[in-house]
Amino acid sequence: MKESRRLGESDLIVSPFGLGTSTWGTTTDHDAAASQLAAYLDAGGNLLDTADVYGAGQAERIIGRLLGTGIPRESLVLATKSAAVIVDGKPTANASSGYLLNALDASLSRLGTDHIDLWQLHAWDRTVPIDESLKAIETAIAAGKVRNAGVCNYSGWQTAVAAVRQAGGNSRPLASVQVEYSLLERGIEREVVPAATNLGLGILPWAPLGRGVLSAKYRHGVPEKRAENRFFKWYVGRHLNDRAAGIVEVVASVADELGTTPVAVSLAWLRDRPGVVAPLIGARTVEQLEESLAGLDLHLPEEHRRRLDEVSAPRRGYPEVSI
Repeated sequence: MKESRRLGESDLIVSPFGLGTSTWGTTTDHDAAASQLAAYLDAGGNLLDTADVYGAGQAERIIGRLLGTGIPRESLVLATKSAAVIVDGKPTANASSGYLLNALDASLSRLGTDHIDLWQLHAWDRTVPIDESLKAIETAIAAGKVRNAGVCNYSGWQTAVAAVRQAGGNSRPLASVQVEYSLLERGIEREVVPAATNLGLGILPWAPLGRGVLSAKYRHGVPEKRAENRFFKWYVGRHLNDRAAGIVEVVASVADELGTTPVAVSLAWLRDRPGVVAPLIGARTVEQLEESLAGLDLHLPEEHRRRLDEVSAPRRGYPEVSI
Protein backbone atom coordinates (compact mmCIF):
# COMPACT_ATOMS: atom_id res chain seq x y z
CA MET A 1 0.00 0.00 0.00
CA LYS A 2 2.30 2.75 -1.25
CA GLU A 3 -0.48 5.30 -1.69
CA SER A 4 -1.85 7.40 1.14
CA ARG A 5 -4.94 9.59 1.22
CA ARG A 6 -6.27 12.48 3.27
CA LEU A 7 -9.51 11.76 5.09
CA GLY A 8 -11.87 14.54 4.05
CA GLU A 9 -10.45 17.93 5.01
CA SER A 10 -8.90 16.62 8.23
CA ASP A 11 -5.25 16.16 9.11
CA LEU A 12 -5.61 12.36 9.05
CA ILE A 13 -3.54 10.62 6.38
CA VAL A 14 -4.64 7.02 5.85
CA SER A 15 -3.84 4.03 3.69
CA PRO A 16 -6.22 3.33 0.77
CA PHE A 17 -7.71 0.35 2.63
CA GLY A 18 -8.72 0.17 6.28
CA LEU A 19 -9.02 -2.87 8.52
CA GLY A 20 -12.49 -3.51 9.93
CA THR A 21 -12.95 -5.42 13.19
CA SER A 22 -16.65 -6.25 13.37
CA THR A 23 -15.92 -9.97 13.86
CA TRP A 24 -13.25 -9.49 16.53
CA GLY A 25 -14.33 -10.94 19.84
CA THR A 26 -17.02 -13.09 18.22
CA THR A 27 -15.97 -15.28 15.27
CA THR A 28 -12.41 -13.91 15.35
CA ASP A 29 -10.53 -14.60 18.59
CA HIS A 30 -7.56 -12.72 20.02
CA ASP A 31 -4.86 -14.76 18.27
CA ALA A 32 -6.58 -14.53 14.89
CA ALA A 33 -7.07 -10.78 15.37
CA ALA A 34 -3.37 -10.40 16.21
CA SER A 35 -2.44 -12.23 13.00
CA GLN A 36 -4.80 -10.02 10.98
CA LEU A 37 -3.38 -6.82 12.41
CA ALA A 38 0.20 -7.98 11.82
CA ALA A 39 -0.56 -8.86 8.18
CA TYR A 40 -2.33 -5.53 7.66
CA LEU A 41 0.50 -3.48 9.15
CA ASP A 42 3.06 -5.45 7.14
CA ALA A 43 1.12 -4.51 4.00
CA GLY A 44 1.48 -0.83 4.89
CA GLY A 45 -1.98 -0.21 6.36
CA ASN A 46 -2.65 2.21 9.19
CA LEU A 47 -6.45 2.70 9.53
CA LEU A 48 -8.04 0.44 12.17
CA ASP A 49 -11.81 0.75 12.50
CA THR A 50 -13.90 -0.61 15.34
CA ALA A 51 -17.01 0.21 17.42
CA ASP A 52 -18.16 -0.14 20.99
CA VAL A 53 -20.86 -2.63 20.00
CA TYR A 54 -18.55 -5.01 18.12
CA GLY A 55 -18.52 -8.14 20.21
CA ALA A 56 -20.24 -6.15 22.99
CA GLY A 57 -16.96 -4.30 23.57
CA GLN A 58 -14.67 -7.27 22.98
CA ALA A 59 -13.26 -5.90 19.72
CA GLU A 60 -12.06 -2.78 21.52
CA ARG A 61 -10.62 -4.87 24.36
CA ILE A 62 -8.66 -7.00 21.89
CA ILE A 63 -7.27 -3.87 20.23
CA GLY A 64 -6.29 -2.50 23.64
CA ARG A 65 -4.41 -5.71 24.47
CA LEU A 66 -2.68 -5.66 21.08
CA LEU A 67 -1.59 -2.07 21.59
CA GLY A 68 -0.22 -3.17 24.93
CA THR A 69 2.11 -5.66 23.24
CA GLY A 70 4.25 -2.89 21.82
CA ILE A 71 2.49 -1.81 18.63
CA PRO A 72 3.25 1.93 18.43
CA ARG A 73 0.05 3.91 18.99
CA GLU A 74 1.27 6.57 16.56
CA SER A 75 1.47 3.97 13.77
CA LEU A 76 -2.33 3.67 13.75
CA VAL A 77 -5.19 5.93 12.83
CA LEU A 78 -7.61 4.50 15.38
CA ALA A 79 -11.32 4.88 14.64
CA THR A 80 -14.24 3.81 16.78
CA LYS A 81 -17.97 4.52 17.00
CA SER A 82 -20.62 5.26 19.59
CA ALA A 83 -24.44 5.68 19.52
CA ALA A 84 -25.50 2.24 18.29
CA VAL A 85 -27.26 0.31 21.05
CA ILE A 86 -28.61 -3.24 21.14
CA VAL A 87 -31.84 -3.57 23.12
CA ASP A 88 -33.48 -7.00 23.42
CA GLY A 89 -31.37 -8.17 20.51
CA LYS A 90 -32.49 -5.34 18.23
CA PRO A 91 -30.39 -2.38 17.06
CA THR A 92 -31.41 1.13 18.07
CA ALA A 93 -29.58 4.39 18.78
CA ASN A 94 -28.76 6.72 21.65
CA ALA A 95 -26.98 9.86 20.50
CA SER A 96 -27.67 11.99 23.55
CA SER A 97 -24.68 13.98 24.72
CA GLY A 98 -24.48 12.26 28.08
CA TYR A 99 -24.64 8.79 26.62
CA LEU A 100 -22.07 9.55 23.93
CA LEU A 101 -19.51 11.00 26.34
CA ASN A 102 -19.89 8.09 28.74
CA ALA A 103 -19.56 5.66 25.83
CA LEU A 104 -16.42 7.46 24.66
CA ASP A 105 -14.79 7.14 28.08
CA ALA A 106 -15.64 3.43 28.12
CA SER A 107 -14.12 2.99 24.64
CA LEU A 108 -10.93 4.80 25.68
CA SER A 109 -10.64 2.51 28.69
CA ARG A 110 -11.12 -0.67 26.64
CA LEU A 111 -8.71 0.55 23.95
CA GLY A 112 -6.10 1.57 26.47
CA THR A 113 -5.47 4.93 24.85
CA ASP A 114 -6.02 8.57 25.76
CA HIS A 115 -7.46 9.67 22.42
CA ILE A 116 -9.39 8.51 19.37
CA ASP A 117 -8.24 9.71 15.97
CA LEU A 118 -11.71 9.36 14.42
CA TRP A 119 -14.82 9.15 16.59
CA GLN A 120 -17.95 8.34 14.60
CA LEU A 121 -21.63 8.66 15.42
CA HIS A 122 -22.70 5.11 14.58
CA ALA A 123 -26.38 5.75 13.92
CA TRP A 124 -28.87 8.61 13.53
CA ASP A 125 -31.02 9.09 16.60
CA ARG A 126 -34.35 10.65 15.61
CA THR A 127 -35.18 11.34 19.26
CA VAL A 128 -32.16 13.58 19.89
CA PRO A 129 -31.48 16.93 18.16
CA ILE A 130 -28.35 16.68 16.04
CA ASP A 131 -26.95 19.77 17.75
CA GLU A 132 -26.90 17.87 21.04
CA SER A 133 -24.93 15.02 19.48
CA LEU A 134 -22.50 17.48 17.90
CA LYS A 135 -22.06 19.17 21.28
CA ALA A 136 -20.67 15.88 22.58
CA ILE A 137 -18.16 15.89 19.72
CA GLU A 138 -17.09 19.43 20.59
CA THR A 139 -16.70 18.52 24.26
CA ALA A 140 -14.60 15.48 23.37
CA ILE A 141 -12.35 17.45 21.00
CA ALA A 142 -11.86 20.23 23.56
CA ALA A 143 -10.86 17.64 26.16
CA GLY A 144 -8.27 16.13 23.80
CA LYS A 145 -10.05 12.78 23.77
CA VAL A 146 -10.95 12.99 20.07
CA ARG A 147 -8.97 14.39 17.14
CA ASN A 148 -11.63 14.20 14.42
CA ALA A 149 -15.22 13.05 14.06
CA GLY A 150 -17.47 11.50 11.45
CA VAL A 151 -20.83 9.82 11.00
CA CYS A 152 -21.86 6.30 10.05
CA ASN A 153 -24.93 4.90 8.29
CA TYR A 154 -26.43 8.37 7.80
CA SER A 155 -28.66 9.05 4.80
CA GLY A 156 -27.85 11.86 2.40
CA TRP A 157 -29.92 14.52 4.14
CA GLN A 158 -28.71 13.39 7.57
CA THR A 159 -25.09 13.58 6.40
CA ALA A 160 -25.65 17.07 5.00
CA VAL A 161 -27.41 18.35 8.13
CA ALA A 162 -24.69 17.01 10.43
CA ALA A 163 -21.85 18.34 8.28
CA VAL A 164 -23.36 21.80 7.84
CA ARG A 165 -24.23 22.17 11.53
CA GLN A 166 -20.77 21.01 12.62
CA ALA A 167 -19.08 23.42 10.20
CA GLY A 168 -21.11 26.34 11.54
CA GLY A 169 -18.75 27.75 14.11
CA ASN A 170 -17.50 24.56 15.75
CA SER A 171 -13.82 23.78 16.14
CA ARG A 172 -13.45 21.18 13.44
CA PRO A 173 -15.60 20.03 10.48
CA LEU A 174 -16.67 16.41 10.16
CA ALA A 175 -14.06 14.30 8.42
CA SER A 176 -15.97 11.30 7.12
CA VAL A 177 -19.09 9.28 6.52
CA GLN A 178 -18.98 5.49 6.79
CA VAL A 179 -21.60 3.62 4.76
CA GLU A 180 -22.18 0.29 3.06
CA TYR A 181 -20.86 0.52 -0.49
CA SER A 182 -19.91 -2.11 -3.05
CA LEU A 183 -20.73 -3.30 -6.55
CA LEU A 184 -23.83 -4.88 -5.00
CA GLU A 185 -24.87 -1.83 -2.98
CA ARG A 186 -24.52 1.48 -4.80
CA GLY A 187 -27.51 3.25 -3.27
CA ILE A 188 -25.30 5.87 -1.62
CA GLU A 189 -24.47 7.29 -5.04
CA ARG A 190 -27.92 8.89 -5.17
CA GLU A 191 -27.57 11.25 -2.21
CA VAL A 192 -24.76 10.39 0.23
CA VAL A 193 -21.90 10.64 -2.27
CA PRO A 194 -22.97 14.07 -3.58
CA ALA A 195 -23.45 15.33 -0.01
CA ALA A 196 -20.06 14.02 1.11
CA THR A 197 -18.08 15.27 -1.87
CA ASN A 198 -19.69 18.71 -1.77
CA LEU A 199 -19.16 19.11 1.98
CA GLY A 200 -15.62 17.74 2.15
CA LEU A 201 -16.25 14.40 3.87
CA GLY A 202 -14.23 11.32 2.96
CA ILE A 203 -16.21 8.12 2.33
CA LEU A 204 -15.29 4.96 4.23
CA PRO A 205 -17.18 2.00 2.69
CA TRP A 206 -18.04 -0.98 4.87
CA ALA A 207 -18.92 -4.41 3.42
CA PRO A 208 -16.83 -3.64 0.29
CA LEU A 209 -17.21 -7.26 -0.83
CA GLY A 210 -20.99 -7.21 -0.71
CA ARG A 211 -21.08 -9.04 2.63
CA GLY A 212 -18.86 -11.73 1.11
CA VAL A 213 -20.93 -12.38 -2.00
CA LEU A 214 -18.46 -10.62 -4.34
CA SER A 215 -15.78 -13.15 -3.41
CA ALA A 216 -17.79 -15.49 -5.70
CA LYS A 217 -17.81 -18.19 -3.01
CA TYR A 218 -21.59 -18.51 -3.35
CA ARG A 219 -21.48 -18.46 -7.14
CA HIS A 220 -22.60 -22.08 -7.41
CA GLY A 221 -24.79 -22.20 -4.33
CA VAL A 222 -24.78 -21.81 -0.56
CA PRO A 223 -23.90 -24.72 1.75
CA GLU A 224 -27.12 -26.03 3.29
CA LYS A 225 -25.99 -25.51 6.89
CA ARG A 226 -25.05 -21.91 6.22
CA ALA A 227 -28.22 -21.20 4.24
CA GLU A 228 -30.29 -22.21 7.28
CA ASN A 229 -28.40 -19.91 9.65
CA ARG A 230 -30.60 -17.01 10.80
CA PHE A 231 -27.81 -14.43 10.81
CA PHE A 232 -26.65 -15.52 7.36
CA LYS A 233 -30.16 -15.13 5.99
CA TRP A 234 -30.46 -11.64 7.47
CA TYR A 235 -26.97 -10.34 6.73
CA VAL A 236 -25.91 -12.05 3.49
CA GLY A 237 -29.29 -13.08 2.12
CA ARG A 238 -30.14 -9.59 0.85
CA HIS A 239 -27.35 -9.94 -1.72
CA LEU A 240 -28.27 -13.42 -2.90
CA ASN A 241 -30.59 -12.69 -5.83
CA ASP A 242 -30.60 -12.76 -9.61
CA ARG A 243 -29.28 -9.21 -9.98
CA ALA A 244 -26.36 -9.88 -7.64
CA ALA A 245 -25.62 -13.16 -9.38
CA GLY A 246 -25.33 -11.32 -12.69
CA ILE A 247 -22.89 -8.82 -11.19
CA VAL A 248 -20.79 -11.60 -9.66
CA GLU A 249 -20.56 -13.32 -13.06
CA VAL A 250 -19.12 -10.16 -14.63
CA VAL A 251 -16.71 -9.73 -11.70
CA ALA A 252 -15.53 -13.32 -12.13
CA SER A 253 -15.14 -12.84 -15.88
CA VAL A 254 -13.07 -9.68 -15.40
CA ALA A 255 -10.93 -11.46 -12.82
CA ASP A 256 -10.26 -14.33 -15.24
CA GLU A 257 -9.28 -11.93 -18.01
CA LEU A 258 -6.90 -10.03 -15.75
CA GLY A 259 -5.44 -13.12 -14.10
CA THR A 260 -6.55 -12.09 -10.61
CA THR A 261 -9.36 -12.79 -8.14
CA PRO A 262 -12.95 -11.53 -7.82
CA VAL A 263 -11.94 -10.07 -4.44
CA ALA A 264 -9.15 -7.98 -5.99
CA VAL A 265 -11.41 -6.77 -8.81
CA SER A 266 -14.22 -5.75 -6.44
CA LEU A 267 -11.89 -3.87 -4.10
CA ALA A 268 -10.02 -2.11 -6.93
CA TRP A 269 -13.31 -0.92 -8.43
CA LEU A 270 -14.47 0.50 -5.11
CA ARG A 271 -11.16 2.05 -4.05
CA ASP A 272 -11.20 4.33 -7.10
CA ARG A 273 -14.81 5.49 -6.91
CA PRO A 274 -15.41 9.27 -6.51
CA GLY A 275 -15.18 10.37 -2.89
CA VAL A 276 -13.94 7.03 -1.57
CA VAL A 277 -10.93 7.28 0.74
CA ALA A 278 -10.52 3.79 2.18
CA PRO A 279 -12.77 0.73 1.89
CA LEU A 280 -12.78 -1.16 5.20
CA ILE A 281 -11.73 -4.77 4.72
CA GLY A 282 -13.27 -7.16 7.20
CA ALA A 283 -12.34 -10.81 7.58
CA ARG A 284 -13.00 -13.69 9.95
CA THR A 285 -9.58 -15.24 9.34
CA VAL A 286 -6.10 -14.06 8.39
CA GLU A 287 -6.35 -16.16 5.23
CA GLN A 288 -9.39 -14.18 4.10
CA LEU A 289 -7.62 -10.92 4.90
CA GLU A 290 -4.50 -11.96 3.00
CA GLU A 291 -6.64 -12.72 -0.06
CA SER A 292 -7.86 -9.11 0.03
CA LEU A 293 -4.41 -7.68 0.69
CA ALA A 294 -2.93 -9.65 -2.21
CA GLY A 295 -4.79 -7.57 -4.78
CA LEU A 296 -4.21 -4.10 -3.35
CA ASP A 297 -2.05 -2.90 -6.23
CA LEU A 298 -4.55 -3.83 -8.94
CA HIS A 299 -5.75 -0.98 -11.16
CA LEU A 300 -8.59 -1.80 -13.51
CA PRO A 301 -8.32 -1.02 -17.23
CA GLU A 302 -11.02 1.39 -18.36
CA GLU A 303 -12.79 -1.26 -20.45
CA HIS A 304 -13.21 -3.57 -17.47
CA ARG A 305 -14.24 -0.74 -15.16
CA ARG A 306 -16.92 0.28 -17.66
CA ARG A 307 -18.34 -3.25 -17.74
CA LEU A 308 -18.55 -3.32 -13.95
CA ASP A 309 -20.14 0.13 -13.87
CA GLU A 310 -22.81 -0.89 -16.34
CA VAL A 311 -23.81 -4.22 -14.82
CA SER A 312 -24.09 -2.75 -11.31
CA ALA A 313 -25.58 0.65 -12.15
CA PRO A 314 -28.09 1.71 -9.46
CA ARG A 315 -31.61 2.69 -10.38
CA ARG A 316 -31.96 6.45 -10.64
CA GLY A 317 -34.82 8.81 -11.20
CA TYR A 318 -36.46 11.94 -9.91
CA PRO A 319 -35.15 13.92 -8.10
CA GLU A 320 -31.59 12.62 -8.56
CA VAL A 321 -31.97 12.84 -12.31
CA SER A 322 -33.33 16.20 -13.46
CA ILE A 323 -36.31 16.31 -15.82
